[in-house]
Amino acid sequence: MTDKPLANHAIYHRAAHPEATHNLLSRVAGYNGPKKPMDASSQLPDWNSFARNTASLKWRKQSAAMGSGMTQAIVEAARIPTEPGTRVLDVACGTGEPAISIATLLQDKGEVVGVDISEAPLKIAADRADQRGLSNVCFMPADVHQLPFDDASFHHVTCRLGVMFFANVPNALREIRRVLKPGGRATFLAWGVMGQPYFSSTIGTLLRTMHDGSIPEAARKMFAFGQPGLLAGHMRAAGFEGVTEDFCNVPWTWPGSPEEVWEYFQEVTVPFAPLLQSVPAERRSEVDAAVVKAISEFQEGAEIKFAAKVNITSAVK
Repeated sequence: MTDKPLANHAIYHRAAHPEATHNLLSRVAGYNGPKKPMDASSQLPDWNSFARNTASLKWRKQSAAMGSGMTQAIVEAARIPTEPGTRVLDVACGTGEPAISIATLLQDKGEVVGVDISEAPLKIAADRADQRGLSNVCFMPADVHQLPFDDASFHHVTCRLGVMFFANVPNALREIRRVLKPGGRATFLAWGVMGQPYFSSTIGTLLRTMHDGSIPEAARKMFAFGQPGLLAGHMRAAGFEGVTEDFCNVPWTWPGSPEEVWEYFQEVTVPFAPLLQSVPAERRSEVDAAVVKAISEFQEGAEIKFAAKVNITSAVK
């Protein structure tokens, strides 16, 4: 199969013109047209909410800085060579990482496609790529369970903080394996256990203060792969080989105040929204003060330095 050239990432900005968009997408490696997404009822939480995406724009610089340690960790684990013709698919890319970092690494030697089931974050991703002058990355909406690409279209697949939310993990992993070339590598980075500084100081403090709250099911899923062997087992069952699993700590540093961290957390951490919204108005100031105090324990100068516990699992087709 002869690889087709990638279209410029500006294709996403033409979403209002379906015909032009399809023509551009047809030039993407192995792209064979949009597919009907899975039933939306299986895709909660709502990452497309207006409030969340407004917050994502508001905090984009701080959020990028905080996530840079995870981005570096998954890019290093993916072991992507800077060889001519390299093709990378970044699944559940959200606002663009690690797709943008990989495209920066590859420059004119390779191309990256970032996909996400939620369209709103992709607009931010495309803007970020534009600002960096990148012409080797494009973004498009797609469902990981039904990827719109031919078999064996990519040398590498990456996914940072997304695999936990796949509606059907076994099916999604088989689909990812399908679009990988023989010998291609898939690399996932997922949250470890919930008992770590970022969540203990925020949600943990809220629960200790309220006494009667409970973790929403969608939020529990965030930490499913904190259990050793679980994600690795899913990958082996999907047909992957040479599976490696690495639980490690990476920097998770916020360049700002404890109050900003708590405001950001409440605005963008969608899986915890039901719990956050359950706090009675008359107790809001009490909870806020307790959480800010807990976050302050990690403050060093003008930064809040958490260490994020993550699971990096990688395998080959």
